[in-house]
Amino acid sequence: MKQLADKYDHHMVEKDKYTNWVEKGYFEAGDLSKKPYSIVIPPPNVTGKLHLGHAWDTTLQDIIIRYKRMQGFDALWLPGMDHAGIATQAKVEARMREEGISRYDIGREKFLEKAWSWKEEYASIIRSQWAKLGLALDYSKERFTLDEGLSEAVKTVFVTLYNKGLIYQGERIINWDPVQRTALSDIEVYHEDIKGYMYYFKYKIVDSDEELVVATTRPETMFGDTAIFVHPDDERYQKYVGMKAINPANGDELPIMADDYIELGKGTSVMKCTPAHDPNDFALGKKYGLAMPICMNDDGTMNELAGKYNGMDRFACRDALVKDFEAAGVVDHIEEIVHPVGHSERSHAIVEPRLSKQWFVKMKPLAQAALDNQKNEDNRVNFVPDRFEKIFTQWMDNIEDWCISRQLWWGHQIPAWYNKTTGEVYVGKEAPEDIENWKQDEDVLDTWFSSALWPFSTMGWPDTDNELFKRYFPTDTLVTGYDIIFFWVSRMIFQSLEFTGKRPFNHVLIHGLIRDEQGRKMSKSLGNGVDPMDVIDQYGADTLRFFLTNNTAPGQDMRYVPSKLEAISHFINKIWNSARFVKMNISEDMTWDDVKLENLNLPDLWILNRLNEVIRDVNTNMDKFEFGNVGSALYDFIWNEFCSWYIELAKETLNGDDAIAKKATQDTLVYVLNAIVRLLHPFMPFVTEEIYQSIPHASESIVIASWPEVNADFDNDKIDDQFAYLMDIVKGIREIRHQYVIKNTVEVEYTITTKVDGLEELLADMAPFISKLVNAKVAGYNLEVGKNAANIIIKGGNTLSIDLGQYVDMEAEKAKAQKELGKLEKELERSKKMLSNPNFVNKAPASKVEEEKKKQADYEAKYAALKEKLANM
Repeated sequence: MKQLADKYDHHMVEKDKYTNWVEKGYFEAGDLSKKPYSIVIPPPNVTGKLHLGHAWDTTLQDIIIRYKRMQGFDALWLPGMDHAGIATQAKVEARMREEGISRYDIGREKFLEKAWSWKEEYASIIRSQWAKLGLALDYSKERFTLDEGLSEAVKTVFVTLYNKGLIYQGERIINWDPVQRTALSDIEVYHEDIKGYMYYFKYKIVDSDEELVVATTRPETMFGDTAIFVHPDDERYQKYVGMKAINPANGDELPIMADDYIELGKGTSVMKCTPAHDPNDFALGKKYGLAMPICMNDDGTMNELAGKYNGMDRFACRDALVKDFEAAGVVDHIEEIVHPVGHSERSHAIVEPRLSKQWFVKMKPLAQAALDNQKNEDNRVNFVPDRFEKIFTQWMDNIEDWCISRQLWWGHQIPAWYNKTTGEVYVGKEAPEDIENWKQDEDVLDTWFSSALWPFSTMGWPDTDNELFKRYFPTDTLVTGYDIIFFWVSRMIFQSLEFTGKRPFNHVLIHGLIRDEQGRKMSKSLGNGVDPMDVIDQYGADTLRFFLTNNTAPGQDMRYVPSKLEAISHFINKIWNSARFVKMNISEDMTWDDVKLENLNLPDLWILNRLNEVIRDVNTNMDKFEFGNVGSALYDFIWNEFCSWYIELAKETLNGDDAIAKKATQDTLVYVLNAIVRLLHPFMPFVTEEIYQSIPHASESIVIASWPEVNADFDNDKIDDQFAYLMDIVKGIREIRHQYVIKNTVEVEYTITTKVDGLEELLADMAPFISKLVNAKVAGYNLEVGKNAANIIIKGGNTLSIDLGQYVDMEAEKAKAQKELGKLEKELERSKKMLSNPNFVNKAPASKVEEEKKKQADYEAKYAALKEKLANM
């Protein structure tokens, strides 16, 4: 058996174990004799290193997969990474800008070489981080969203949906990122309240001295105006309908039209219509057949329609145009406002609504199929917690068509070709035969298009005869944060149903976000981010993992609190020291076959029964994904019951002369410690392996050890009650020692007045253990108690008594108590006067008043306890 170091050192304990596990193939699935259980990792983006949220997400998955493997499942945890289209391209282009070049300087092929180089660099970093966290991933089945097999799946899905009429090309207003120069879907845009202005400009009516005042927040788009709209019932403007107004930006004469879309009473109730730069204006433009001129380039600069402002940045144009309007008397007035403005999730640029020809997925039929499936008990996706299903269904109920084309180079190039002569569109998995006459669409697909296929494309689909697909799909559990229910979870569900007829996973376990100690979201701007690798260096992976899984409930956010990591580190030290105690008290040649659970005493029987109860509790909560409850149950059992009670009681037997009793306690210690490390293993894989290898064990590694099982022979419905007497007596004697300052070196005598028949025999069996724990001997039972006895009620209403006359100068104690009582009375009087003084209560800082109230409550509690003590004397 391996020796344990004197002190726990996570650097030593965690060194080389992971490499050994991987080399031995412990994480590889494929044992056909077992029932399969599968998880696919939410593929991290190859844009950078893993953050604390990744650590949380993957630790939860690792716990599940290790638990299932130990339960006897053929457990597959399939790893992989996402090419993350726009996010990775942004990173690569940023690096290129530092080198003084752009993607347009080097062309598509050379740019893709740089992107693949980036991918390899960061994929290697991510794998090293997975290893440091101890993730039980089957690397033999690792996938990447741009690998050959997944590319085949993507093409198959695109072509199939196109042929079914569910993918189409259309000109619509989309979200445009002028920095990345690509379209974005609605959920790739976040809105932020920023300070801006509402500009009110005068539009002169043609052949009239009258003017209309029109409000806008985006004056730069005026070069794309094609009409003015008012409400048909607005009496102020009815006479102008059919007339024209002059656009002060370019002199164009704009028709004045009426439509009930205009809100009466909002602003001036006169609206300029810019169909190519606003989604609502686009709808009006379509309705009335208006022209849709685009006045900006794809990089956010103005085009030739802007006249002298051509080539200016959109916001520079805004400022210049307003300044010119002020000089020309066009400005009626300007209001400062705060309004929500869309930003690109990746580049953080302000998004520009822009008319563009893009590829879309028709979402209504796919969404409806997903909603209908949730009514099918045999194929529905079970959300944990179930409240998140409402978020899923609400989004599906209100879903818009999905813009899937991106003006990028890094990603799955759209499998569509345009005939150079006729303009005909060809969509297919392979290029047309006469390829010289065709040009492939240069756009790529939204990265979520490929990641939506992840649960089945990674298993070899569209080859449905693939053994991996047939055995492990649908997967059993997905673990992810609530922030990507829209982005990813929903899309996996409808794509899986559409292409396999099956749900992608049975359960989806939703967790929250990690926030800092103050509850703030972690961000670069706040400087409150935490690198999980730094935490591991300081505390160890086991400490971080246990923290991440025991400080919140499913679906709830978590706060990163360093003091809790310190506490968990102390807990692991406690486990380590308990293991060393067991090691020191068993023979070096002892094997697992030597453990014989017979000739057990009361503490042995109690801890074995408690172990059964804990295993049942842990199993129930593991199956419900309530890992916080598991952690609490194990912490309490290990620290309080095994270490603080059982090990202390075991010392009495181990140091005794009864060889049979000693062997029974040694066997019990080994049996319980072995079960403890196996129960803890999914949470703390490294330290549990180290301890497992140092004590008698049944398998080569704890990774492939069996999950602890309840041994019905040790179920005892009376033992907890019986043991509670011992615990109450020990606690009672300790309380009396503390209250009356009786040193632990002084042996005290106690008696118990019983109310339960036959209790004396049980109490007598406990006496040697009580003597060991609290240096006390029993004088007898149901003896007459003197007036100077300290009494404490224990379990069942029985009374524990210690005659204090032998150990305490009662008169001196009374005098001391009386003196202390006098001090407390003065403090209480002072505190009450302060809190009844209006000048103090109303004028002092609230914190000072609250502090004084706490003091008063403390004085009152101490006063009551001291009065009770005097009464007992």
